[in-house]
Amino acid sequence: MKQEKKSKQTRQQAILKFIQQYPIKRQEELIEHLRSDGFDVTQATISRDIRELNLVKISDTDGRYRYSVSHAADSTPKDSRAIERFETIFRESALKVDYAGHIVLVKCDTGMANAACGLFDSLHWNNVVGTLSGDDTFFILTKTERDAHTISTELARYIVHHA
Repeated sequence: MKQEKKSKQTRQQAILKFIQQYPIKRQEELIEHLRSDGFDVTQATISRDIRELNLVKISDTDGRYRYSVSHAADSTPKDSRAIERFETIFRESALKVDYAGHIVLVKCDTGMANAACGLFDSLHWNNVVGTLSGDDTFFILTKTERDAHTISTELARYIVHHA
């Protein structure tokens, strides 16, 4: 069992190294890099690793998307159940995300902002000064405008456009 844990840790460190060195756009590219480095991996394993490492797709300066480490949290692995709860509640309740200056606005269904904000807070996002929640809206105060843009972009990927 210890060998298995070390193997997972080594694989996840390799993933972090690869996404820093290469503009990896798809899981298949990541699998190729890992296999060339001697890891026997499946797509399901990579999906779990991506979730556990809090990797997100971001837009490069050329407008192409690539994997990156989320600024959502510090580098310590998070409780995957807390992340899943956040994703579920946020996806079901958030209607709009936008930012201005150092402030991110999250518009939610009536009565859902407190729950979404509480779960957001529980993930301990980097560069967040604090949050303020109302009934259908919550605000996130960040240290810089760039942090607000990054968080806004990361949260926007959870917005489901209801027909």
